[in-house]
Formats: sequence, structure tokens, C-alpha cells
Amino acid sequence: MRVNQPHLHYGFLEQSLGTNAPQQLPWGMPAPQAPLAAPAPHLFVYLFISDRALSGPKQPIRLPPRGEAPTSRPFPHRNPLSPQRLPARQHQAALPSHPTFPEQPPHGSAPPAHLRRGPGAAAAAAPRGLPGGSTTWRPPPRRQPAPSSRPDPRRPHGARAAARSPLAAAAAPPPARPLRAAAAMLRPLRRRLSVPQPPLRRRSSASASGPGRRLLLSTPIFYANGPPHLGHLYSALLADALHRQRGLRGAGPGRFSTGTDEHGLKIQQAAAEAGTSPPELCARVSALFRQALTQAAVSFTDFIRTSEPRHQRAVCHFWGALQERGALYKGSYEGWYCTPDECFLPESQLAERTDSQGRTYKVSSETGHEVHWTKEENYMFRLSAFRDPLQKWLRDNPRAVFPNPFYQRVLHWLGDDLPDLSVSRERSRLQWGIPVPGDSTQTIYVWVDALVNYLSVVGYPETHGEWWPAAHHVVGKDILKFHAVYWPALLMAVGLPPPEQILVHSHWTVRGQKMSKSLGNVIDPSACIGQYTVDGFRYFLLRQGVPERDCDYYDEKVVKVLNSELADALGGLLNRSTALSINPSNTYPYFSESCFPKILDYRETKALGRASAEDYEFVVSVASLPLQVASYFEDFQIYKALECIALCVRQTNGFFQRHRPWKLNRNHPAEKLWLDTIIHVTLECLRVFGTLLQPVIPCTADKLLSRLAVEPEERGLSNLTFLPRYNGKPCPFEGRQLGSDTGILFHRLEKSSQHQIENRRL
Repeated sequence: MRVNQPHLHYGFLEQSLGTNAPQQLPWGMPAPQAPLAAPAPHLFVYLFISDRALSGPKQPIRLPPRGEAPTSRPFPHRNPLSPQRLPARQHQAALPSHPTFPEQPPHGSAPPAHLRRGPGAAAAAAPRGLPGGSTTWRPPPRRQPAPSSRPDPRRPHGARAAARSPLAAAAAPPPARPLRAAAAMLRPLRRRLSVPQPPLRRRSSASASGPGRRLLLSTPIFYANGPPHLGHLYSALLADALHRQRGLRGAGPGRFSTGTDEHGLKIQQAAAEAGTSPPELCARVSALFRQALTQAAVSFTDFIRTSEPRHQRAVCHFWGALQERGALYKGSYEGWYCTPDECFLPESQLAERTDSQGRTYKVSSETGHEVHWTKEENYMFRLSAFRDPLQKWLRDNPRAVFPNPFYQRVLHWLGDDLPDLSVSRERSRLQWGIPVPGDSTQTIYVWVDALVNYLSVVGYPETHGEWWPAAHHVVGKDILKFHAVYWPALLMAVGLPPPEQILVHSHWTVRGQKMSKSLGNVIDPSACIGQYTVDGFRYFLLRQGVPERDCDYYDEKVVKVLNSELADALGGLLNRSTALSINPSNTYPYFSESCFPKILDYRETKALGRASAEDYEFVVSVASLPLQVASYFEDFQIYKALECIALCVRQTNGFFQRHRPWKLNRNHPAEKLWLDTIIHVTLECLRVFGTLLQPVIPCTADKLLSRLAVEPEERGLSNLTFLPRYNGKPCPFEGRQLGSDTGILFHRLEKSSQHQIENRRL
């Protein structure tokens, strides 16, 4: 890892520099302007090291005069995990919150013995005796600089970087450095202050910023114990809209991953109940998810299954990296385990329920699923060691978890105790999963298995550096802790940075009730798409879904929204403005600057042409729409972007209705100019609406833009303009023949009377 140039400042030198004192120190620091005190028997140097380099205790390094034995170590090193300090319960051992940096040799000298390689390294590593019985001098503990929002994705991990890990550094004390070498490091400060630097590295495309950067967008991989429902599709549509919008902006290479999570006790039990094997059940359910997402026009680039060999290989490598860096230990664990949620829960997250026979049982207070007391000997992950690094990561990246209410929730979790995490299950209980490498009695915890999919899709462990950590995860609030606490900690443990952003959304209820198989109100996406069309159902979910709060679904609302905004407002506007009775030539008419002249301030200037102040206000609203929509997409508020578009569609309908072009006489020259201008402005608005709606309703937007004869290469967002003739610039669409009549843009839906979509069962 690159270490930036440290900023060193002299506190004071009790050693005169005489008349040979330099006028300027390295890096532009001014030298002392007056001679310092007379020579003294000791040399004191204060080393203040900035947060962007190394940092340590700000206290003087005191070197004894030549020939005098040191009385004590200047910085006694305390390693909380050194063997003599280990507490009785090893899994509660404290760990340093930041990784240590590798030792740097003095400038112009050979590296310390413990960094040498070769046959003579072992002999050279033996410390030499020093006066007074002291054999070694240890430096103060160093901590890692503050992580940036885009860390180096190619930071080494595994065996070669074990010395840089906080866990590996905590497992054993740092190697000794001879006092003579320490003195040699200080001597150059009196002459050149030359500090050796690691070589510069080319910045990875994954961590670069700008229009050409790479980005991975992902949904959770969906648990394959049952068919897809409304919540699954909502996660996928949010990610799909972001992925499509980014591609239309030309922001750079992008990938979009989704898939199915196919391991765990819940699937093992579901297969047994269905009278089939886990592989057969997973194959069938995974095919249902792929079919549902394809039917909904979700444009994923990678559909991963955790039963694939490429993923299992990545998980085993990830587990090995955790072990090599000291992140795992084996210990007994007992607690309340929730099989449907695949996690242990503390007492604070439990509630008591009573069944029909009056018996009391415990459930998860969040999901309502029953829990059972379980005691096992498992592998444990030292999650408690990463509480401080996680808090720092979030403080340094306030948009790492978004929207803000979920960010605050994660900070609240980290304010409490963070116990170590059980990351394996006994093989006798769970056979359907990836075995722990080297231990056939244990199975890797399903969430560790599932989370690694985000690395598997980008080629971990070989080629992931081209994409990681430029990843945005779209997840539901019920799995926030797994993605915002466990996953970043696991990544830090293997030397990888956390993902750039975790985008969180809330749930859907049905008529005010939580979706449940027992209530029979689970919404089947395939049935909804069949009733409301692909684009209709996409539009409704993205228009009505608010990430910060739960949203309610019922069929009457779907019909009302789609008829009002797609069929009547948008579709009606297209049909009226392209009707042969108004536009008999079927062309993109010309804009008249005399009828609609440009006015700097329409509120104070009297209109010179045929346009009114209300018309100018409406044009300003549509002109600002692309930037508004882009901003809302950036803030994960797609529903607000669609609200702005719907408002502008209503304004355009008002403009068209207000001037009644069907009553203008095309044979009259002045009225023809105004008639063509009205149609030109309306078609320009429709072109902007169709372009902006492509990420949400791709088929309908394509139909609209094709009717306006907008070519595929003219549908991007990066060069989207509106009404260029109003600003005195040429319009490439003027005089162009419109496309063929594609019919009704969106058909009105019949009102549904309490229609309830049946859940499609396996």
C-alpha cells in the first residue's frame, strides 16, 4: 500500500546547527532563522507525522550519549494479542483497529534483517548485544492512514500481505529492530531528511473517478427456497434503472449482477419437505428467478448461482485469506438461531409469542420468524476487532450507506457491543453448503458464502482488481446488517476495501399487511406483468416505491397511476400532437422565433410574440428537467425523478390545451407559424420525456422515440438538449419525417375489483 510523503516538523533541536544551517528544509519547510541552543549531551527530535502518512505518539525520542547504556525502552510496545497477554477466552481478545505498515529501512542502507530474503537471512536476523543488557529497540506502534472513499482495489491480500493485516500483526509482536539501525535512521535527518518512498503505482480503473470509470451494480442474490415475489422484483428494478441510466449517460463500463443463493439449512429443509434433493430444488427455483427477471426486462449482465464452481472456488480462497490473516478461531457458540433468516439473534432482538395451544415460543422481533436455542462448536470471525475501523469508514464516507436513515441505523448498531460472529455450522447439521477447507466437520456459514458472490462476478481472486471496490449494492433493509457491518468487516479482514456504496430500500406491504404465505397475499410478479404489461408494472413500482419507508400495494392504485400518467397524460399527448388532422405532413415542424422569442426575464418583460408568461415558465421547467432527473437518480430517489417528469407532462398538456392548435388555420401564414411552433415545442418535450424514461419503461420509451424518428444514437443522456432553436441553435429534427404510427402508446387498463394476484407455488 502506498504511503504518502510524511510531513516532518522540528519541535526543537538541542544541538546547534551553527552557521551551516540550511536555509530551507525538504518539501519547502523553512529552516530555523536563529541558531539554536549550544550543544547538549542529548539530542531531541519531535516527529509529527500527518494523518496522511504514519502516526504515533507525539513524544520525543531520547537517545543516550555515546557509550551510555539506555535505561529503558523509549516506546515499550504492547501487543494486545501477544501470547503473554492473551485472556482466558481467546475469542474476546482485543485487536488493533488499524493494520500496521511494513518496516522501512534507513535511506541508503540495507534493509533490516527481518525483511531480508535468502539463506543468510536467519543468521542476520539475530539481534546484537548492546550495553546495559538491552538487545533491541522497538518503535512505537503505527496505525494505518485514514481510508479514502476510493481505496486501492489492488491492495495485496492473502499470504503475501499477512504482515500488513491488523489481525496478523496482533497475533505476534513485531520483529525487533537493532538500536544501531534506529540511530542510523535518525542521522540522515541532520543532513538531508531523505525518507525512502515506495514506488508509485498506476491507479486502478476501478478506483478512478470520471466518465470512464468502471462500476458494478448488484442486487442481493435471492434465496432459492421459494419463487420470486414483489420484493425481489423491486430490488432488481431499482438496480436495473440505475444501470440503464448510467449506460445512457456514457459514464463508462458497467456490470450488473444478480442471481440466487442456493446453500443453507433453510433450502435443505425445503427440499426435504418437497420430496426432492437440494440441487434439484435450487435448479428449479433459480430458473424461475431468471425467467421472472428476464420477463421484467431486467438487463443483468451476470446471473450467478452459489452452486457454480467459480463461486465455490472464490469462497474457499476467501476463507483461506481469513485464516492466513488470523481472522478466525474455533470456539463453542450457543444462542438463538433463526433458520429462515440464517443467523443467530441476541435476546434484545427477540419477542415472545403464544400459539393456538397456549404455548409460548420466541421469535425474531423484526421478521417474526421462530428461533431455536442452538449450541455448536464453530469457527468464529473476530468481528469485535473491526468496530473502530467500521465506524471510521462510515464517518469518512457519509454516503457509504444510503439513504441517511439507514446510515444512522448502522452507526447506532456500531455504538453497541459487536460480538464475534459464528461463520460455520457443524457438518452434521448442515450438509448442503461449501465445506470448510481442511475441516470436513464444518460447513461455511451461508451468509459468508453468499456475500462473496460480489467478488466472484468480477473474477476473484485473479481479476477482481479491475472492478473492486467500485461496487454499489442495492439491498433491502432486512439484510442491512449483513451488508453494512459483516461484509465490510470481512473485506477489511482479507485486506480489501469495502464497496463504495450500499443503497438500501424498504419493503412492500399489501393493503397494509406484510406479505406472507400464511395470509395468501404474496404478489407474483409474473401475474402482475401479464395484467399490467412489463413497462406498466415497472413504472408503478419505481414511481410509488420510496426507499426510506414501506410502501403499500393494491391493484386499484396500480390501475389509477398507470391510466393517469402513462395512458392519458403521456400517451394522449403523443397521439394528439402527431394526429394527421393537426400535422398532415407527418413531419417535425419548424420553430418560429418570432412567435416564441427568447426573453431573459419573462416575469418582467411583456411578451413580444404569441407565447404567454405561463408558456415561458413551462419551457424553463422542461429545460431544467434533465439535470433534476440526473440528480434524483444520483440520490437514489427514482420516484422523485418520475414525479418531476409526470409534472412536466401535465404542464405540456396544459400548454397544448391552452393554445388549441386544432382551431388554428393552417392556410393562414401567421397562424401556420404559430401552429407549427406549438407542435414543435410539444414534440421537443415528448422527445425529452421519452429519453429520460428509457431506464424505467424501456419498451414504451422506444416506441415513443421511434414515433418521433429519434435515431438510436440520438437517445443518449450526455448530449440531451431541449428546444435548441429557442436559444438560436440549429435543431437536427426540424423537417424530419416522423416515424410510422405505432398505435396507442399505452392502453388504458380496466378497473380491477379487489383483484388479488395469486401466489404461484412450487
